[in-house]
Amino acid sequence: DEEDVGKIDIAPHGRSLGNKLKELQTRHELVVSHLSSFQRSISEIVVDGSENDNALITISDKASMFKITAVDLSKACEEYLSLAQSQERRWQQALDFERQKRATLEESLETLAKQMNHLETRLRAQNKIPRSGSIRGHGRQLSQDLTINTSEDESDNEFYDATDVTTDATINNAPLIKPSVSVSTPSLQSSTDTNTEAEEECDGSEANAMLVPACKCPEIRMLLEGPSKNFFTGKVNNVALRDRIPEKPNIRLNLWSILKNCIGKELTKIPLPVNFNEPLSFLQRLTEDLEYSEILDRAAACDDSCEQLSYVAAFTVSSYANTTNRISKPFNPLLGETFEYDRRSDLGWRSICEQVSHHPPASAQYVEHKDWVLWQDYSMTSKFRGKYIQIIPQGVAHLVFPKSGNHYTWRKVTTTIHNIIVGKLWVDQSGEMEITNHSNRDKCYLKYSAYSYFARDVPRKVSGQVVDSKRLVRYVINGTWDNKIEHSKVMEPIPLEVYHNAVKSGKLTPTSQPTLGWQKNPLPSGRELMYGFSPLTCSLNAPVDGVAPTDSRLRPDQRCMEKGDLDGANSEKLRLEEKQRGKRHKHEALVTSARESGKPPPKGHESVWFKKVFDEFCNKDVHTYRGNYWECRDIQEFSSSPDIY
Repeated sequence: DEEDVGKIDIAPHGRSLGNKLKELQTRHELVVSHLSSFQRSISEIVVDGSENDNALITISDKASMFKITAVDLSKACEEYLSLAQSQERRWQQALDFERQKRATLEESLETLAKQMNHLETRLRAQNKIPRSGSIRGHGRQLSQDLTINTSEDESDNEFYDATDVTTDATINNAPLIKPSVSVSTPSLQSSTDTNTEAEEECDGSEANAMLVPACKCPEIRMLLEGPSKNFFTGKVNNVALRDRIPEKPNIRLNLWSILKNCIGKELTKIPLPVNFNEPLSFLQRLTEDLEYSEILDRAAACDDSCEQLSYVAAFTVSSYANTTNRISKPFNPLLGETFEYDRRSDLGWRSICEQVSHHPPASAQYVEHKDWVLWQDYSMTSKFRGKYIQIIPQGVAHLVFPKSGNHYTWRKVTTTIHNIIVGKLWVDQSGEMEITNHSNRDKCYLKYSAYSYFARDVPRKVSGQVVDSKRLVRYVINGTWDNKIEHSKVMEPIPLEVYHNAVKSGKLTPTSQPTLGWQKNPLPSGRELMYGFSPLTCSLNAPVDGVAPTDSRLRPDQRCMEKGDLDGANSEKLRLEEKQRGKRHKHEALVTSARESGKPPPKGHESVWFKKVFDEFCNKDVHTYRGNYWECRDIQEFSSSPDIY
């Protein structure tokens, strides 16, 4: 009975087991004491060499006492085991009950948070309150204007991420998407009636579902619509493909003399020589995540959204494939640095990245393909802890398939580089990743298991489940982040909690034969002499004509390092950092002067190709693509690009 289980008091059972354990310890001490006495008696006979009757009687008494205490200990062990087994069922019931209560509480808090977010969005739309403003004092007016259906009798009333509902007349003609929140207001009732025909035409919408306007931000709405017109009509800027770069010079450094003063500092603020770097910018490393972009091509062809999500999960894992061989640090991009990569002719996509912030460092990326669009605003925190460096990503990645309308978001997991001072460097990925489909609330939960010497699991293991909006497990994902990922369809979908309990108890869930979602391409021989680069990575820094003057390929320090000129690379790196630092100091001086004279301060750095907007899906400010980079590239119009080199 659930009510009886909820009343179980764990403390008495714990005390009884504790008392039994103390009795076991006492009996064990007695056994050890009698055993020692028995052994001493035998030793005395051996030393004296005499076997009189008194000595034999003493030995017999000692042996009897040892036997009695040993039997007593055995009985006490049996009693303890019996008590533990009798309480096992109650403990398991109590544990299951607590898990169920926790899951219910999490769902309630999630629903409450999304309701609150919707109320605040609604309030801002009606009263034009700033985004950082408080909703205090507006509860009475809001309660009169807005009613949210939260009745337990309405089983279809589910709250989803990324919702925006407004009554502005100018929004009524906006593109319509599938509902994320079930809302009923007097002002929206009429608009619901007028949109009946459009609702019937919406693929997969329910008969009683209300269509809501799409994302209000024009920059994000542009990305959701798919690739730009220039993607199909613009010039094809073929990159120079190569599968080799010059081998890195064999120069040793005293790591301790450099790093001993860096403990506890922000990694991006540590002035390290280029000997710790690889000849790539971090913007190029972001682009390298698309090495296995064919996974997204297969995902775009899927009709089943859960199967598509399985491929998306495999793609997110593939971005870590080469990190096992990559222990060098990429160059920190300069503020305003960009990197373009056009592979439409063979891989079908092109990418543009820009460094949009320096402190804290943040990079923005936009990738377009005829069947999908990907963008992200990537930032991170990193600390040097003496034995290891830990990198914690902060940004969110977006992926949209315009044909189906499926829109996915996720965050990367933590990367740890071990043995910084002593031993061989090695990289590990750990943490949990949640991939959300904002169009239908399907989710994928991935777990990257941290390496442990005592763990029985396969090293670098990744496991996960794809669940639908009803939290039923549809696909199971297994593999490793350095080799391959497979997914299997669950024959009879079951609730996620039931699946976890089955896994813990060792029960197998019936699934189909595994399907290969991703397989790592083997690296050619000799890659350790070329920083562990794959063939695609070798092509990232190959010179290309017509790129923006801020492109990473034009960095002089990076180019010197690729050629093996470490002294020249260190000199150029120092010059570029001093130039960037001088610009910042000059701007700070202008701000101080303007403040003292009462004038408005000058504007700081503004990204050329990306714009800072509010992302309603992530509920935070992010940098998204403005457009027009490739159009400007076609006509070589880069007058707005800053002078950074």
